[in-house]
Amino acid sequence: MTILELQGLAARSAARKLAVTGEMLKNAALNAIADALLVRRGEWLEANAADLAAARAEGMGAALLDRLALDEKRIAAIAEGVRQVAALPDPVGQVVKTTLRPNGLKLEQRRVPLGVVGIIYEARPNVTVDAAALCLKASNACILRGGKEAFRSNKAVITILRDALESAGLPRDCVALVEDVSRESAVEMMDLTEYLDVLIPRGGAGLIRSVAAKAHVPVIRTGEGVCHVYVHGEADLDMAVRILYNAKCSRPSVCNAAECVLVDRVVAERFLPMAWEVLKTKSVVLHADPEALDILGERAVPATVQDWDSEYGDYQLAVKVVADLEEAMAFIAAHGTGHSEAIVTESYTAAQRFLDGVDAAAVYVNASTRFTDGFEFGLGAEIGISTQKLHARGPMGLEELTSTKYVIYGAGQIRE
Repeated sequence: MTILELQGLAARSAARKLAVTGEMLKNAALNAIADALLVRRGEWLEANAADLAAARAEGMGAALLDRLALDEKRIAAIAEGVRQVAALPDPVGQVVKTTLRPNGLKLEQRRVPLGVVGIIYEARPNVTVDAAALCLKASNACILRGGKEAFRSNKAVITILRDALESAGLPRDCVALVEDVSRESAVEMMDLTEYLDVLIPRGGAGLIRSVAAKAHVPVIRTGEGVCHVYVHGEADLDMAVRILYNAKCSRPSVCNAAECVLVDRVVAERFLPMAWEVLKTKSVVLHADPEALDILGERAVPATVQDWDSEYGDYQLAVKVVADLEEAMAFIAAHGTGHSEAIVTESYTAAQRFLDGVDAAAVYVNASTRFTDGFEFGLGAEIGISTQKLHARGPMGLEELTSTKYVIYGAGQIRE
């Protein structure tokens, strides 16, 4: 057997134990993890510093370096996120619905774990902890494969997690790390049908599309984020500037950051110079269509066809002037990824038309797309933002890491 198959076999065994583990023990393990992250944060920070040094030497951009970086404050927030997961209601065993059939059979639909969850992700070491915590609370074992950029960070924190699990009385193999970060290990995970119940890719569009196209393990697509902010003709323009700045600049590397702004023609000449005044403070590069370029002049560069579908993950923003709400929605339908879309408007009618007509996991009126997040939605941490429609959509919390089964109580009934 390969190393990955051995990990899969061990994870299967751990998942069987987790399936019958009570909430009290799972919560104790999660709190032990949170404690260990704080007590042993020096180990994690040291490993992360080595990853950051290597990434800088290879020319990694500032936005990706930000995704990779840890500090005392971020580790404290990650540990607090684990405690919040522990405090959430346990989804396993919850009765979704009860039905009494005419023949006297009582049917209960109950939440059950998925089993073993595989996750392939890129340069975000916090994902390692978030994924492990959520999977554990939902009684799933997990096999994690991070990117090479965060290998040292991930290896250090996995050791901390596994030690904490063992100290709480749960198998170390509830959480495992794929230490081979070559393309071959990712391909092997995609074919690990005997051991993985689901595979979740988190990262750039290229990674997600590759996994979805090649995997034989069932895949939940997450994180493709070409998100739009649409400034309607009846928008409060000051509000629109604040929302756009936050959606683009608060953390441009994440999937809920805005990548394109659409502006109604009737307000474009007023809004675009206003937006530029704040966006230039972060040196945002504007990729403008011809009409927007006429307004912005040398403050922008001409947009190409590729810009409308680009997930920049950086301080870059596509800009397009549209005629009206219908053109904006048609553009989003053509170029959005089903993640998060926002309209800024004072018109109730326009807002409702946008909410009804835009097909995305999260649709906003007068708020930043940056709120599409498990923590902000009250789910604790998240496993990812699902952009598909089967099983889970939007931020994936505990319920999305479960399936259901039917439990039937009878009194000797037989089918005629």
